[in-house]
Amino acid sequence: MVVEDDENLRVAVAAQLHATGLDVDTADDIAAAHRAVRDQDYDCVVFDRMLPDGDAIGYVHAQRQLGWSAPVLFLTARDSLADRIAGFEHGGDDYLVKPFAVAELTERVVNLCRRAGVDRPTVLRHDDLVMDCARREVRRDGVLLTLSNKEFAVLEYLLGRAEHTVRRADLIEHCWDTQTDPMSNVVDVVVKRLRRKLREPELIHTVRGIGYRLGAA
Repeated sequence: MVVEDDENLRVAVAAQLHATGLDVDTADDIAAAHRAVRDQDYDCVVFDRMLPDGDAIGYVHAQRQLGWSAPVLFLTARDSLADRIAGFEHGGDDYLVKPFAVAELTERVVNLCRRAGVDRPTVLRHDDLVMDCARREVRRDGVLLTLSNKEFAVLEYLLGRAEHTVRRADLIEHCWDTQTDPMSNVVDVVVKRLRRKLREPELIHTVRGIGYRLGAA
């Protein structure tokens, strides 16, 4: 999640992170960020320090005291050594001074996301389907498949819950951002493409009125 009150910067950063395959939520103040982190587990949160309703390091420090462990990167124009140290002392994992290169921010966020996911399995398997999450490679019966970032995300979510029914709403929540219309057909479009790329015998089955299940027919 990106928490930034400058709309142009917020949109630009979110777009760049999207382009790397990450799903991004955004907020423009601490109150909105708090509502989001209360309901969602994030692999990384990027906080502008000076927000309309306060300095984010105070919020992060308070949340750390309650056991919140999501990696945090602080963005700020405050570039003194004392400010940077305060960021780390109050629970920050990284600190980037404005102005910054969006490409550098992206690399820092990706690294923090990897840190958050260290306990996740790096390889998922079901029958002849193998997904190497670290290398972002998918093979079926030994054949390497070419998937888009969104197709990879949907397949990873289904594969991690193989033989269980997954609701369309859960796929939207975990593989798209909060701006996605839950009534749209984005999930159906991606699943249709995945079925075609995975070939026969079919692995992804529609559970009428609910969602999808990856597994045997």
